[in-house]
Parts: sequence; structure tokens; C-alpha cells
Amino acid sequence: MFGKRAAVDSKPTPPRAEAPALRAAPRTDGGSSRDSASPPLAAALAPPRPFAAADERSDDYYQIKTTIFSALIDTIDLAQLAQLDADSAREEIRDIVNEIISIKAVVMSIAEQEHLLQDICNDVLGYGPLEPLLARDDIADIMVNGAGRVFIEVAGKVQLTSIRFRDNAQLMNICQRIVSQVGRRVDESSPICDARLLDGSRVNVIAPPLSLDGPTLTIRKFKKDKLRMEDLVRFGSINEAGARLLGIIGRCRCNVLISGGTGSGKTTLLNCMTAFIDAEERIITCEDAAELQLQQPHVVRLETRPPNLEGQGQITMRDLVRNCLRMRPERIIVGEVRGPEAFDLLQAMNTGHDGSMGTLHANSPREAMSRLESMITMGGFQLPTKTIREMIVGSIDVIVQAERLRDGTRRIIKITEVVGTEGEVVITQDLLTYEMSGEDESGRIKGRHAGTGIVRPTFWERARYYGLERELADSLDKLQA
Repeated sequence: MFGKRAAVDSKPTPPRAEAPALRAAPRTDGGSSRDSASPPLAAALAPPRPFAAADERSDDYYQIKTTIFSALIDTIDLAQLAQLDADSAREEIRDIVNEIISIKAVVMSIAEQEHLLQDICNDVLGYGPLEPLLARDDIADIMVNGAGRVFIEVAGKVQLTSIRFRDNAQLMNICQRIVSQVGRRVDESSPICDARLLDGSRVNVIAPPLSLDGPTLTIRKFKKDKLRMEDLVRFGSINEAGARLLGIIGRCRCNVLISGGTGSGKTTLLNCMTAFIDAEERIITCEDAAELQLQQPHVVRLETRPPNLEGQGQITMRDLVRNCLRMRPERIIVGEVRGPEAFDLLQAMNTGHDGSMGTLHANSPREAMSRLESMITMGGFQLPTKTIREMIVGSIDVIVQAERLRDGTRRIIKITEVVGTEGEVVITQDLLTYEMSGEDESGRIKGRHAGTGIVRPTFWERARYYGLERELADSLDKLQA
């Protein structure tokens, strides 16, 4: 690929025949073509280059890139560029940049010039310096703390990269490009925004004046290959018998709550558990930013909406949950329970929508129930504590606890069923726990998943109704081995 542009250093590269169509028309008002806005080219995103020499670029490289990028923006017509397909747009930009390099007599190696061409194409058509990071499937999180500091999480460990943006204005422009694709906005009047990329990866932006060192962008990436329960077994997040138990819980329509801390893998586990839902069932998902990747054919995806500039038009999670009850759902899946929608979800679970699922932030199954109780109370429901706890017991069947351990690995550490109440105390029992036994020479935590000796869980009759009692008994037996 580098050899394709080898002649650039010795003589000017002639423009393509179609290139003049992209030249901006002379302005009669004395302004620059940079003043005219152009919609983002979502369709022009092409597979970016891998994360190769991006961390080795010098200050001189970024200065040259800024000069050539400014000249490119003054030269091309962004409106004409928007009408081209992705490949044609990239070729036109490459040819014009080659011409600018020759005119300005910039001295660069072939490799540096190829990196420059790729970077400028990413700036105009994609997400700029983020493109090489988004291309890597081993990165779990991208954390941008202003234009000059970009961190990534790989294998559970956070690393500082040398990727940087031209300035905070470029970073803010990319943030606005990302959120505008899902109909949201971020600016001084609305400086906090939750959004998603086209592949479902979760995005959070917080902009000045709330972020003092420039815009802060956080991306929770999704793997290109969707994880299955078999993958979690291979990674050691759960053993085979535990995975079979989770599959039975999903298939026999138990109401499941997945709890855990930030980054513990709650959403990934929820995605894996939805694979056990029958293809004939009608599923409705409610999320703040749509990121669930269900494979069933009959799925309705709902997403909240923030208020507009006038503060009107907001659609909350509770609005979605209440409305989906009128949509004949067989299962309701809430991406994250974090407010008064907890009351409506519990009511739905207790009124014929068995098999519903959701996630919430909590450090243990018992704390998860306390969180539910707190969210219902903060929603303004004047209910006695005993009534709320009886509602929780009557609605939630199983709580699955996920945790991110100190070595960066993610484990399912408990599968707990909600048994009932004694007075005002909720009674639970663990079906599976993760027992840590130390760490190996590389610092990775060692342990095993083990059963607790329960041979007849409270959802046994439900499993029998679906013809799964023998498989359930076999899974519980294997947990004791």
C-alpha cells in the first residue's frame, strides 16, 4: 500500500479527473469555505487502519498535519464530497492531499505520508484519531481526557496512549458528530450526553464548562463478534455447569436481575442470557442508549430521549416501561434500572410478563434488593417497607452477581434465588458462588465456581412446567463435583 504512493516525493501527483468537482467555488463574501457547515458523513466510514505507528508521531508531524488539513478544507467542497460513496470520497481526499503536499514541498517519508493521508481521511470522514482505536477488538474502553490524553483498557488494565487530537475544538467536533448520529446534542447548554456508536458501543460525553480540561469522551466498546455463554465459559467467567444453570433459568422464564459494579460485564451477561429466549417470543427492550444485541426475530427496541433546547419532549425510562406494557410484550428487558421505573418493572414481572430481565449497579445480591427498594422510595411511592419487600420477593426470582476482580478479569461470583420473607426480612439462598484460592505467578486470581448444596431451588416447579427439571437436577449435581 505504501508503494502505491511512492512517486509522491519526487514529483507532483496529478489530480483525478473527478477531483475538480470537489474544489470549493470562490467565495464572494470574503469568507473561507471552512465557515460553511456540512452534515457528518456516516455512510463514508470505511474500515480504518490498525493501531500501528499511531503512538510514535512527533510534534512536527502534527504541525504538518494541521497545515495540510487547513489547506484541504479551504480547497474542497464539502457539499460535493457528501454526495460520494465512502471509497470515492477517500480517493478524492487522498489525491488532493497529495497535490497539496507537492505544492507546499513538504518533506516526508512514504510511511509518514501514508499515515498522514489515513489520518486526514479519518478526520474528514470518520472519528479522527479514534479510528485506529475503534478498529482494535481487544480494547474494552476508550477514555479521552481532553485533546492531549487518551487512555485505553486492554485485558482489564488501563494504559496511556500517545494518540492525541489537534486541539479541544477537533475533539468537541468529533463528540458532536458521534451524538448527532443518534439524534442527540452536546454543547455548553447541554454539556452531558449519553449516546452510542453505530455498532451499539456506549458513549458518554461531558463538555466544558463542566469538564475543566476540555471535552471528556468515554466509549465502552462492544466486540465485533458477539459473545455467547460458551465464550464466558472459555474465559473462566463461569464454569460449564453454572452456564447450564443460567440457560435453564433463562429458558424457564424466571425473572432475572443482573447486578454488579461498573465494568463488571452486566450488559454482556444480559446479552448472553437472552440467547436462551425462544424465537417465538415477543421481546421489548428499554434502554437509555440502545446497546443490547438480541438475536431473536421478534424484538422491539425502545430508547429514551433527552429534552430539546426548550426543555420539552423528554421521554424517560419510566415512560418507556409503562408504554411497553400496552405493546403485548412477552418479555421486558430493561438495559439498566436506575430510577422510579423499578416500580413499573416489578409490577410487570408480577402481572404476567415472566422471564423479564434487567441490570442494576450493586455490589451484592442483598444490596441489589436494597437498591430496588431505595429507587422505589425515591420515586415518590408512599408504600410501607414491608409492602415494597413483598413486591420484590413476588417479582424477582434470581439475582446474578457479576464482578470485575482486581486482576482485571470478570467473574460471575454468585447466582442467588429470592426465596421469600420472614417478617420484613427478605430471605435468599445462593445456588452458586465463586471461591477464590489465591493467585498465580503472573498475578491472576485463581478460584473455582462451586454449588452450595441446594438440590431443589424454589423455581423447581417452574422448571418442571417447561420440562427442564432433569436438566436442572443434573446441573446442580455437577456444581457439587
